[in-house]
Amino acid sequence: MRNSILAALFLTLAGCVATPPPRTVASAAVETRAPVTILVSIDGFRPDYLDRGVTPNLSALAAGGVSAAMRPSFPSKTFPNHWAIVTGLRPDRNGIVGNTMEDVRRPGETFTMATDDPFWWGEAEPIWVAAEKAGIRSATMFWPGANVAWGGTLKPHSYGAVDGGTRPEDWQQFNQAVTGEQRVNAVLDWLRRPEAIRPKFLTLYFDTVDSAGHGFGPAAPETTKAVGEVDALIGMLRRGLADLGQPANLVIVADHGMAPTSSERTIALDRIVKPTDARVIESGPYASFVPLPGRETALDTALLRPWPHMQCWRKSQIPARFHYGRNDRVPPILCLAADGWSIVKTAPDKPFVGGNHGYDNDQPDMRALFIANGPAFAKGRKLATFDNVDVAPLLRDVLGLPAAQGIDGTDAPFREVIKP
Repeated sequence: MRNSILAALFLTLAGCVATPPPRTVASAAVETRAPVTILVSIDGFRPDYLDRGVTPNLSALAAGGVSAAMRPSFPSKTFPNHWAIVTGLRPDRNGIVGNTMEDVRRPGETFTMATDDPFWWGEAEPIWVAAEKAGIRSATMFWPGANVAWGGTLKPHSYGAVDGGTRPEDWQQFNQAVTGEQRVNAVLDWLRRPEAIRPKFLTLYFDTVDSAGHGFGPAAPETTKAVGEVDALIGMLRRGLADLGQPANLVIVADHGMAPTSSERTIALDRIVKPTDARVIESGPYASFVPLPGRETALDTALLRPWPHMQCWRKSQIPARFHYGRNDRVPPILCLAADGWSIVKTAPDKPFVGGNHGYDNDQPDMRALFIANGPAFAKGRKLATFDNVDVAPLLRDVLGLPAAQGIDGTDAPFREVIKP
């Protein structure tokens, strides 16, 4: 009897629990998303890498969008060109004149690729700062300079703390150990957010193609393997965007190309310049020098004459086509090696082959990848070679930002391939 009463009571209570109504078509509707803009850098990716048969994703994006072989700025190095791409100013005007540099206002300091003191970056405003000022939320999954509080001031004796400045709303400090998959997933995770805190402009950076090119040379199978692996990451990004129902304008670039190098093509500085005459700031495809006090004439005599596979200039005499030499951070003397040759401090003691960049920016093997694909772009268009400072004006157009004044770049190469 007691069990019968309990069973009846349970059935009565169960009947009081509201059963949720079936989902209507309206409640199950997928969010309609506005396009986002994603700027992707594949460091050291030459346009002809698309011809190796290992890039189904990048090749499809190029065929279905806009592509070109892009001319880097001089010097064709990583940091100067990444900053040129996002500022529209060549290195001589954007202030990042090399991967390593000095400034007379900061005696005893040297800028390296780990430097995030805003002082070094303040000569040109990057696109994410312009976007943030306009209320366009940005997020950077690595990009040289994207971790800098732009416009801020480093606090003295503060272990890196900065007063003021503007960063992307979301950003990551570069760490090479972060895998490509983790980088892509970070971008997709940002795009899974609610609309109010979802970025509209994002960057993504891959370094493995450049690393393979340096280590093995641009023609090596290891480099082709790295190209295929990065293409797979682009495929992962495309699938993730499709799963989210997220339309995107993808602008995929490289900062420079890659030339083959070898121990048989080197110029040893210790046979040319005495260590008592100058400090070497950078060496490799080019070398730059600061004469030691009272040794200016000796350095001129040593360098400013004809050399096989190398040409040297005072900074005031660097050919105008390089648009380089006016910035105070450019050292007094620059020597540029012939394509594929290396200016080294001492002759190599064992043979090597590899790759490098930093050469004449108009050399074919310094050309950089450019692909634009998405609702903002025409389909199946190949452009003539243009300068990489033109990318920043293009991004401003796609993001709806007003044209920047006084920059080196122009959106002229893209006016017939951007949809109104």
